[in-house]
Amino acid sequence: MLRHISAKSTCEVDANADKPIMAPHSAAGFFMQYLYPLLTVMIWAGNNVITKAAAGRIFPAEIGFYRWLLAGLLFTPFLLGPVLRNRAAIKPIMGKVVVLGVLGMAIYQSLAYYAANITTATNMGIILSLVPVMTLGMSIASLGTTLTAGALVGALVSFAGVLLVVSQGSWAVLIAHGVNMGDLMMLVATLAYATYSTLLKKWQLRMPPLQLLYLQILVAIVALFPLFLISPKTGLSASNIPLVLYACIPTSMIAPLLWMKAIGILGPSRTTLFFNLVPILTALVAALALGEQLAAYHFIGGAMTLAGVILAERWTTPLRQKTIKRAT
Repeated sequence: MLRHISAKSTCEVDANADKPIMAPHSAAGFFMQYLYPLLTVMIWAGNNVITKAAAGRIFPAEIGFYRWLLAGLLFTPFLLGPVLRNRAAIKPIMGKVVVLGVLGMAIYQSLAYYAANITTATNMGIILSLVPVMTLGMSIASLGTTLTAGALVGALVSFAGVLLVVSQGSWAVLIAHGVNMGDLMMLVATLAYATYSTLLKKWQLRMPPLQLLYLQILVAIVALFPLFLISPKTGLSASNIPLVLYACIPTSMIAPLLWMKAIGILGPSRTTLFFNLVPILTALVAALALGEQLAAYHFIGGAMTLAGVILAERWTTPLRQKTIKRAT
């Protein structure tokens, strides 16, 4: 199954296309096209809660390293052969693969594990919802994407919503004490992932997505190994092994496959909209599983952040109309 996907997925997923690549042909197919992205965002929301639950049970450097090490070991029987056979095409772009692996796998998730020791899963989910807006802003700056009214207004609304959350609903608290270090780490992690997403779109690396994912996992293992060596360790135990397994199997292996499948069916634009459910699902799961208390500023700030993202994605009126020269 994985070998088949690895060999074929280059032609199945077009990151630039806005139209679905495959159309459902039955009621079951219609249902399944939405099940893939829904399951993915549910896994991601669960991972935010798992990240918080790991605080105090296993050191951040440990879970970050074990997660990618196990994913690499499980993927190797299926992907090492295809990667070796494709090495002539991979060699010229390996530098870019390293940058992507460090940003998207090592820095992003490692910072999230450290942030979880200081902030709440709810805050993490809301801050993470800035990824689409940050990515859009970077695309406007570096890829020539048209600046729209929605992008400008949405960015301002989303940022105000996140400020409301990190200030705990009080500007006086924010001015007096600054941003919680955990929230600040999560903001940097979000920026790293947005940069990763922008570079992924800019470089358009022509290789099967699963092979690209596998190589990034290997990069993360190498990048995180020194931190793992010097970090204090609790060791694996009955209380933290399930957390490592969730971070590895559903989050690192199953979710990417489901997301690729969703893009293949719905197209990237429609699939990306489901990302907006992550902060909502994270808050609900964190309240139920961790007993996190939801305050009014969580609801208001979360709603503002979500509204800003929707504005940025759906309000596409250009701020500057292109002038068209007509021949006389």
